[in-house]
Amino acid sequence: MRYLYAALLLSSLALCPRIHAANLQPGPYAAAASVVTVGVQSAQTPPVPVSPSVQAASKAPTTASAKGIQTNRTFTITMFMVIIASTMVILFWAAGKTKTAADYYAAGGGISGMQNGWAIAGDTLSAATFLGTTGLVSVFGLDGFMYAAGLTVSFLTILLIIAEPCRNAGKYTLGDILSFRSRSKKVRVASALSTVVISSFYLLVQLVGAGKLMQLLLGISYMNAVIGVGILIVLYVGFGGMQATTWVQIIKAVLLMASATILSVVVLWKSGMSPVQLLDDVAGSAAVQDHVRALLKHPAAEPGFDYGQRFLELGLFLKDPLDQISLGIGLLFGVAGLPHVVMRFFTVPNAKEARKSIVVAMSLIGFFLLPLITILGLGAALYVSPQKIMAVDKWGNLAVLMLAQHIGGGVGSIGGDLLLAFVCAVAFATILAVVSGLVLATSAAIAHDLYVTIYKDGKADQHMQVRVAKLASFGVGTLAILMAIACENQNVIVLASLAITVAASSNFPVVLFALFWKRFNTAGITAGLVIGATATIGLVMVSPNMTYPKKIAADAQKIVTALEKKQAEGAILVEKELKSLEKARADYLRNKDGKSMLGLDAPLFTLKNPGIVSVPIGFLSAILGTLLLRNKEEEEMFTELYIRQNTGLEIAKVAEH
Repeated sequence: MRYLYAALLLSSLALCPRIHAANLQPGPYAAAASVVTVGVQSAQTPPVPVSPSVQAASKAPTTASAKGIQTNRTFTITMFMVIIASTMVILFWAAGKTKTAADYYAAGGGISGMQNGWAIAGDTLSAATFLGTTGLVSVFGLDGFMYAAGLTVSFLTILLIIAEPCRNAGKYTLGDILSFRSRSKKVRVASALSTVVISSFYLLVQLVGAGKLMQLLLGISYMNAVIGVGILIVLYVGFGGMQATTWVQIIKAVLLMASATILSVVVLWKSGMSPVQLLDDVAGSAAVQDHVRALLKHPAAEPGFDYGQRFLELGLFLKDPLDQISLGIGLLFGVAGLPHVVMRFFTVPNAKEARKSIVVAMSLIGFFLLPLITILGLGAALYVSPQKIMAVDKWGNLAVLMLAQHIGGGVGSIGGDLLLAFVCAVAFATILAVVSGLVLATSAAIAHDLYVTIYKDGKADQHMQVRVAKLASFGVGTLAILMAIACENQNVIVLASLAITVAASSNFPVVLFALFWKRFNTAGITAGLVIGATATIGLVMVSPNMTYPKKIAADAQKIVTALEKKQAEGAILVEKELKSLEKARADYLRNKDGKSMLGLDAPLFTLKNPGIVSVPIGFLSAILGTLLLRNKEEEEMFTELYIRQNTGLEIAKVAEH
C-alpha cells in the first residue's frame, strides 16, 4: 500500500505540470523555481539546543493561543498588516473600476483565461483544503488523501461538461442559466435560495478556519476573531466587487502555491527526496503507531498488528467503503454546482477563455492537493506527531501551522516564529479570497435574481442593483458569522464536503438538464433544487456527522471494560493507561443519558457523506418534476439555448478595462 501511495505522489508531481504545458502552450513551456531548504528536526532525535544569542533575539512578545501554540506577536502582526495593506491597495484600485452591475458581478467580462484560472485556483484552495485536508492526512492518513483526490477530479466534470455552455448561456448568476428557458419567477427564487444555502455552508467553513487562525495570530477569543474577520471581508466585497475579488484570489494562489511547495520540499528533503522513504518513516514512527492504536480503540497493542502500515490504508476515518464512494460522488459533481465557481465563467470574454481557465485551475489545484498537501500532512504526522496536533485541535486544523513552526526551528526560535507567521498570513489571505467570492456570489443572487428580476420585474437601474448587492453582502456575512461561532469544533474540510454535496444534489442536476435536455422545464428545476437540497441537509442531520452522546458513552465503556479487565488479571496499569481509564469513566458519566440535536440516540443514516443517496434523489426529483408537468413552450426554447451554448451567439461585448 505504501508503494502505491508513493506512486500516486510521484505521478501527481510529474503529471500536473505536463497537463498545464500541453493544454496552454503550443510550444515549449518551462518555469524555473528556486528551492529553499531548511533543516527539519527528526522526531527520533533530541531537540537542537538554541544558542543564547538566538534566545535573546527571539524574546519578542509572544502570545500563547489555541491551547498551547506560541506565536511571536511582533512577527505575526507585521505579516497580518502586510496582507491587509496589500488587499486595501487592490480594493481602492478596483473600486474605481466598478461602476456598473456588470463590473460588480463579473468584472465586465474582461478577465483573461490565465488570470481566471489562477483566480479559480485561489477560490477553490480554501481554508478547508489548506488547513482541513492537511489535518485529515496528519490524523487519519490515506483517508485525508481521498478528499484531495476527489476535489481534483471534480474539475474534469466542469471542463468536459459545463464550462463552455455556462459561459455562452449565462450572464451573472446561476439563475440566469436556469431561467433562459423558463420565465417563471419560481426558478429565480429557487436558484437564489439554493445559492444562499450552499454559499452559507461554504462561508461557514472559511470563517471557522479564520477564527482558528486569528485566535492563534492575536491570542483573542474565537468568537471575537470570527466577528472581526467577517466584518473585514464584507467590507472588501462591498467596495471592490469582482475586480478586487479576482486579484486577491490570484495573489493568494501564488502565495499559497509557493509556501506549500517550499514546505513540501523540506519534508521530502529530510527523507532523501524519496516519497517511499517518507512513507516508511511515517509507518515506523512510534507516535503514529500509538495514535492508530488509540483510533482503533485497542487499549493494548495486539501482537503482530502493523499499526504504522494501518495509518497508510483507508478506513481510519471513512470506515465504510460506501462512505468513500459517497464522498467521491459528492465531490465529482458538487464543485460543478457551486455558485461562486459557476459565476467565474462570466468573468471571461468567451468560451475559449472559459475552457482555458479550467485547464489552468485544474493543473494548479491538482499539483497543490495531490502531492503537496499529502506530503505536508504526512510530514506533520511524522515531525509534529498526531498526538500534539490533536492536543491543539482534535481535527488537526492547525497541523500545517505546527509543521511550519517546527521546520523553522521550533517554538521560540526566530526561524520558527517567522515561518509560522508567514504561513498564518498566507492562510489568512486564503480565507479573504475565498469568502470574498462566496459573499459576492450570494449577494449577486439576492440582488440580481430576487430584487431586480422578482421585486422590480427587471426594471432596476445599475446604481440600485449594486447598492442592493452591497446591502445583501452585510446580511449574508452576519448569518455566516453566527453559524461559524456555533461550529467552532468541527473539521473544516468535512463541513466543506457537505456544502459540496448539497451542490451536487441540487444545482448540478438542474444545470445539466437545463443545458442538455429538451423537455426540462420549470417543474423539474424547482423540484431538483428544493428536494435535492432538502434531502441532503436532512440526511446530514441524522448522520454520524452529528454528535451522539450515547455513542460516546458506549465507546468510553469499552475502554473502561478493557482496562478494568487488565487490572483484574493482575496487571499494573502505566500512567498513560490510568489517565485513559479516568477519562473514559468521566466521558461515560457525562454522556450516558444524552441525545443528539434532533433527540436521537444513534444515527438513522449510517454514512458520513450522503452523496450516494442524495445525488440520485436530486436527479430523480428533477426528472419526475419534468415528466409530470410538461411545458411545450419551454421545450421550444431549447433550440435557441442549444445554438447559443455551442456558438456563443449574442454574447455581450467585453467591457473595456
